Amino acid sequence: RRTPSKASTRPPPPPGFLSAMGDYTIRISTSLIEQLARDDEKQVKRRTRKPKPRKVVEQPEEPQDNGRELPTEPKGSPAPVLPFPPPMYLPVAPAPPPPPPVIQEVEAIRAVVVESEKVLEKLQKKEATMREELTKRAKELHDKEFKLPYQNPSPCTDERAGCAECYRSNVQDPLKCAEAVKRFEACVRMARRGGTTMGAAQ
Repeated sequence: RRTPSKASTRPPPPPGFLSAMGDYTIRISTSLIEQLARDDEKQVKRRTRKPKPRKVVEQPEEPQDNGRELPTEPKGSPAPVLPFPPPMYLPVAPAPPPPPPVIQEVEAIRAVVVESEKVLEKLQKKEATMREELTKRAKELHDKEFKLPYQNPSPCTDERAGCAECYRSNVQDPLKCAEAVKRFEACVRMARRGGTTMGAAQ
């Protein structure tokens, strides 16, 4: 005697799609099928959606300034146009380069040397003038000295010579020249008196 199988004891499946895989049965309801169909339609719509046209921003056109026509004066007879003279090109001398600082220092030293030479020349001229004046003055004094009306010669020349000769002769015994010395002293005394009297008379 056979026992009934497990499949015969199962309740009948609800309406829908059934798929049997061996001893197992898969049930797919109609609501699930409809939901899957709706999802497929949405995906198709998304894929076939037309791209939105891009908005092109139109820039406002700038008004063109055609220029306003100014009222023109009544045209008369055109004046004769004289030909322009040909342009004259004058040679432009280039500016001299600035002197370097070394040359400026040399010029300053040279100016000081020139000034010193001028001062030295003035001093030399002054010295020559003073020398001439001094020479002239000395000559005048010399001429006046030798043009005196009376020139007093050296007094007691003979007595002095006799006294000197006596001392040379009596070196060992100078007392022998006492008389010669007395004569010389008397002559000098008389000469002094005569010179004093002559000076007082003048």
